[in-house]
Amino acid sequence: MPLISTKGTYGLAAICELRKRTEESPMQTKEIALNAKIPQNYLEQLLGKLRRAGIIKSIRGAKGGYILARSPEEITVLDILVALEDDLKIVDTKVEHPLLNLFFEDARDSVKNIFDIDITKLAQYQNKFLNYTI
Repeated sequence: MPLISTKGTYGLAAICELRKRTEESPMQTKEIALNAKIPQNYLEQLLGKLRRAGIIKSIRGAKGGYILARSPEEITVLDILVALEDDLKIVDTKVEHPLLNLFFEDARDSVKNIFDIDITKLAQYQNKFLNYTI
């Protein structure tokens, strides 16, 4: 089982799109799906989980949609992944060997530390992408 499923990667892509917007201009599901290349039906499920986790909020009405519930500096990649994946797992089950259990716990904690960056840091990758040549 992969560490991060499509739920996590699609959720991160959706949040990257929402990060570009302000509270005055929420993004509609259709626009997020198009920009992030996510199937709209699947995206709606993910947005519900992110809303319940307090990462995004919905605005009703003709000009409604979704916005970030907190400032981008207060939302980490880890927050998003845990909201969508329930937890980051290295292995699906405990093993019978106590040393391996300790190792896998340390590995899980190390992975969580890697993802414990706020979403504004993802913008640095846009610069790498724009400077990337084939």
